[in-house]
Amino acid sequence: HTWADIDAVLELRPSWGQSVVTALARIEGRPLGIMANDPAHLGGAIDSDAADKAARFMQLCDAHGLPIVSLCDTPGFMVGPDAEETAQVRHFGRMFVVGASLSVPFVTVILRKAVGLGAMAMTAGSMHAALLSVAWPTGEVSGMGIEGAVKHGARRELDAIDDPDRRQERCEELVARMYENSKALNAAAHGEIDDVIDPADTRRRVAQILAAAPDTNRRGRPMIDSW
Repeated sequence: HTWADIDAVLELRPSWGQSVVTALARIEGRPLGIMANDPAHLGGAIDSDAADKAARFMQLCDAHGLPIVSLCDTPGFMVGPDAEETAQVRHFGRMFVVGASLSVPFVTVILRKAVGLGAMAMTAGSMHAALLSVAWPTGEVSGMGIEGAVKHGARRELDAIDDPDRRQERCEELVARMYENSKALNAAAHGEIDDVIDPADTRRRVAQILAAAPDTNRRGRPMIDSW
């Protein structure tokens, strides 16, 4: 709401799949779709309902020629026995299938966390697939949750330390190192994203890239899934 046009944001399905927010909006008068993770629900993790909501919304935008802006702040897809009972892989896969078939411009802005396959789903399948992929300085890009990555990736090293205090100290050192390496500035330096931007510059950068994008005032998708 803070960088879209005034009184030009309409949220869709706010009470369902709440870890993903979907809205129609305008920026400098141009209509577009915005989808964003909501860390206030499940920490922003994408569950089956949220995946269906995001996939259906991307189809809606594609069918009506609306560019999509994705605001990414997710620790990934929801995991665990309860999530698996919802046939989550099938629902998660919908986001990748739809993202891969989009014909409209797609812009990704990483606000904070961009973790694992959930982050890839929020970027139409790849950070290189988007017309523009940028992050705020608070962005963190990683393949999985950092604490879990250290626990599993450095298990042998940590298990070899007999002193529990020293083991915990070493674990915290590795976690701190991985957090440092996951900073958005490092991702940009390695070409994983296009740039790290000032949050106050978000509206201008999004408007600028969409103005340079091909015209999408057409219907490119013959049908939209029910949701």
